[in-house]
Amino acid sequence: MIMNALVRKQRLILLVSLGLIVVTAVAGMGLGYASLSFDRLIPVLFGHGTFKEDFVLFSVRLPRIVITLLSGMALALAGSILQSVTRNDLADPGLIGINSGAGVAIAVFFLYFPIDVGSFVYVLPLVAFVGALITAALIYLFAYSRTNGLDPIRLVLVGVGFSLALSGIMIVIISSAERSKVDFIAKWIAGNIWGTDWPFIWALLPWVILLIPFTLYKSVRLNLLSLGDETAIGVGLKLERERLVLIMTAVAASASAVSVTGGIAFIGLMAPHIAKALVGPRNQLFIPVAVLIGGWLLLIADTVGRNLVDPDGIPAGIMVSVIGGPYFVYLLLKK
Repeated sequence: MIMNALVRKQRLILLVSLGLIVVTAVAGMGLGYASLSFDRLIPVLFGHGTFKEDFVLFSVRLPRIVITLLSGMALALAGSILQSVTRNDLADPGLIGINSGAGVAIAVFFLYFPIDVGSFVYVLPLVAFVGALITAALIYLFAYSRTNGLDPIRLVLVGVGFSLALSGIMIVIISSAERSKVDFIAKWIAGNIWGTDWPFIWALLPWVILLIPFTLYKSVRLNLLSLGDETAIGVGLKLERERLVLIMTAVAASASAVSVTGGIAFIGLMAPHIAKALVGPRNQLFIPVAVLIGGWLLLIADTVGRNLVDPDGIPAGIMVSVIGGPYFVYLLLKK
């Protein structure tokens, strides 16, 4: 009975989250430097708009909305996995250095490797994944102990240390680059949604489509991992293999997102917490809710930030940090 009630509650929350996403997306389509009246949205969507209206909606607004939504979902998924695997409620790919590793890899690739315009969009998530995976492997090695296993507190401390070190490396890289390329890296660091064309959506979409169902398939194993190593081993779980597979899944989700949105933190921290508070700690229940909440949080942060200051607005990464920073401190004091 309790489980049935939770499932019904989850479905209701999913519907509410979808409603919030639709309302925010509609607001994002109409608001902006080049205004598009709301009563014209339906006709334009069905191909009855002027050239200007078609350009504003299909070439500027709609790709940005879709890419922001997908990226927020991927970041929330990564945070959900990391919190369950490490048993640490403060785990977030942006806070423990994984996003920074992806950023350094993107910066090195962008500055020092020949770029083919046709394949650049699709190669970028792979480059980010390699950088993030190397960083995650190093963090795991430094945080892991043969006697105590993976220490959740040590993981966060090591991750924060790596994040600071990689930020220093990024500064060194920027100082030796030419001005035009520095502007791109600076926008990436600020979390400015820059991959706002349809090709970036096609590059990100397969990652999201594959990783979300795979994580839900692994949700029972995530439940066991979140209970502790002894419990997981006691029920016959191949601990290290499952942990590594799931960490790689989190790294892939995070890297694919930040490769087109920039260095955005706190989405992977806040969305799982909100979802757990609503439907409880079972991964099969809270992960779908967290994914939708993460997409909505980044979408509303970008929509609000984009319209606060004309013409460029405030980067979504900064808007999220304004909320996420105090929330992180609150969790730190609470835990």
